[in-house]
Amino acid sequence: MRQPRIGLPLLFFGAGIVWVTLRAGWILADRLPSELEGEDLHVTGRVAGIPVQGDHRLHFAFDVEHAWHDGNPVSIPHRIQLGIYNRPVSLRVGDQHAFVVRLKRPHGFQNPGGQDYEGYMFQQRVRAIGYVRVDQTSPAMRAADADAPLAWGYRLNRFRQQLGDRVHALLPESEFAGMITAFSNGDGDAISDEQWEVLNRTGTSHLVAISGMNVSLVSGLVFLLLRSLWALPGITVLVVPAPVLAAFGSVLAAVGYAALAGFAIPTQRALAMLLVVLAGVVIGRRSAPSVLLALALLAVLLADPLAVMAAGFWLSFAAVAVILFSVANRRQHNWKERLFAWNRLQWAIAIGLLPLMLFLFQRASLSAPVANMLALPLVEVVVIPATLIGVVASLFLPDALAALPFRVAAQALEWLWPALQRLAEPAGAQWVQPSPPLWTLFAAGVGVMLLLAPRGVPGRWLGTIWLLPMLLVRAPPPASGEIRFTLLDVGQGLSAVVRTAGHTLVYDTGARFSARLDAGRSVLVPFLRHESVTRVDTLIVSHGDNDHIGGSRSLLAALAVGRVLSSVPERLPGAHACQAGEQWEWDGVRFELLHPLADGALRGNNRSCVLRVSGPYGSILLPGDIAAKAETELVQRAAEKLPADILVAPHHGSSSSSTTAFLDQVRPRLALFPVGYRNRYLHPHPEVLARYLDRDIAIAGSPTAGAIGVSLGPEGFRLERYRQRHQRYWYTE
Repeated sequence: MRQPRIGLPLLFFGAGIVWVTLRAGWILADRLPSELEGEDLHVTGRVAGIPVQGDHRLHFAFDVEHAWHDGNPVSIPHRIQLGIYNRPVSLRVGDQHAFVVRLKRPHGFQNPGGQDYEGYMFQQRVRAIGYVRVDQTSPAMRAADADAPLAWGYRLNRFRQQLGDRVHALLPESEFAGMITAFSNGDGDAISDEQWEVLNRTGTSHLVAISGMNVSLVSGLVFLLLRSLWALPGITVLVVPAPVLAAFGSVLAAVGYAALAGFAIPTQRALAMLLVVLAGVVIGRRSAPSVLLALALLAVLLADPLAVMAAGFWLSFAAVAVILFSVANRRQHNWKERLFAWNRLQWAIAIGLLPLMLFLFQRASLSAPVANMLALPLVEVVVIPATLIGVVASLFLPDALAALPFRVAAQALEWLWPALQRLAEPAGAQWVQPSPPLWTLFAAGVGVMLLLAPRGVPGRWLGTIWLLPMLLVRAPPPASGEIRFTLLDVGQGLSAVVRTAGHTLVYDTGARFSARLDAGRSVLVPFLRHESVTRVDTLIVSHGDNDHIGGSRSLLAALAVGRVLSSVPERLPGAHACQAGEQWEWDGVRFELLHPLADGALRGNNRSCVLRVSGPYGSILLPGDIAAKAETELVQRAAEKLPADILVAPHHGSSSSSTTAFLDQVRPRLALFPVGYRNRYLHPHPEVLARYLDRDIAIAGSPTAGAIGVSLGPEGFRLERYRQRHQRYWYTE
């Protein structure tokens, strides 16, 4: 009896562990010394990535060649991310510059349901972030060898940058210029938020990336064209057979188009598969599709084992696997069968990727099959070919002629867009739920295989049963009388969520960082979805500072909110003024506003809404940004209501708050400091921190803890630090 061979799989498994450990170790070794964080550093190097212009900041990747601190050479990471604030400047990829910069280690928000920014920067090999000191150096300053020959990587990215600028210059008034740019060079930063939302809600965001499907399309078109031309009478006498020449030409086309995307992971997968297929054409040997996919997977992981950290890696390979599985052993003999197969394939992809979409993004488009049925033919047949013709034309033809293909592509998108907007409008266009537990993905995988199995396989309908754990398993809500409190990690700002058995309160929403990014969108809403919250019963915005009110718009747009209370109600739609004395009860938990008074004597931070939450198992005090004047008033007016087990430090622990009288009256067991990593205000102030420590008050802060969860229930006081519980080796210490 033949024994199964397990040695080879074990060998590959062990080699994989060694390879990823080595690569990760090399990246971790390229770190910024802690003593250089926040220091002025003189650096020279080259702009490495296409600069991205924000509201008030231009940010870009920068490859460091030399660095000095106080005149002495120092070693810092080779790849850093820099920003230039409030200063118009034009940078080209590959240009060499000398800057004075301040850097820190990458440190992102860490919250349940949120994205891992530190993991993303680690996967991109960016080991320090910072900004240019424009008061100390000129961004236009060039190093002495600025005219030295450029490496091919810089040349490629410079060409991509120039191509994007060219598209925008040729389509100055088109709202789809950002999308045409994405089709041209893979850079989607110019696509508006509104357009991204439509694409995400309809499951068509993959269309605007230079994906593996697009690379395969271009390669296939070139293969067919060259093979047809080479087979014409009078040409076949040449030495090179038509299939071989077509194979080489299609590989060159695929490599060129993948290069425009910066060799993103989906294009790497497509290239690897194409190389194996076309090698088979050259040598006259065919390989099974599963073998091609496995070889492509091996090639990608050999090139970059950390590719597994990118969502695109899983989605790309899973999509191809679903397509191969769903079309295996199925043949179509006429156009009706082909049309049916095309429609079936879209549904198969939607079902096959559903588990991954929910696990990675907490949402999946229900209108994706219909949207892709409409969009794919137009994009693949018209938009991409017209865009590529425009790319070539822009290199050789005058503007009037070079713009024509791009206008054709833009017009096609203009025809398509109303249909996508209509499909994105219904509230039920998306399935939104918390990220399912990992174990439910294995059950869902069985369900997907059953549902996509060929006709004749018995019990296919049982696949829906296997999907149910992924769709239905939820963490239990708090019991009656229990309080589940979470201080979210939003950097230098404040956002907290209080949950009872059947209600949810949000206190502040964090900062708005730019027109495209705020804490409400990136932290608060994903957390609420992670917690299965579909409605916020009460939103309290303590006052009008950006770091407390900035994310409100995103929250109000994403979820239903029952009522809004604020000390600045005029700045929020439908809001009412919060006033001392207002109180209510949910599920055995009492909520009471202690401040401000209706007389309006105090202004600004001192007029922050102060909320006390109390139940049979403990109490929490949220004082916003009140300072010493408001604290003194509270001690004099409502001393008996101030004691609390948990205190969110007033004004992030600034020197103007947390007076001794206030702390002695509150007497908290735990103080929470919502502050940013290495924030410019140096919060919490050392003297304030000493007051807490002198009173034996336990402390926890956002930079080291991430989101801080506190449960007050029958079992007592339970504290959870998200960053410690979900520790990753790439986290900043």
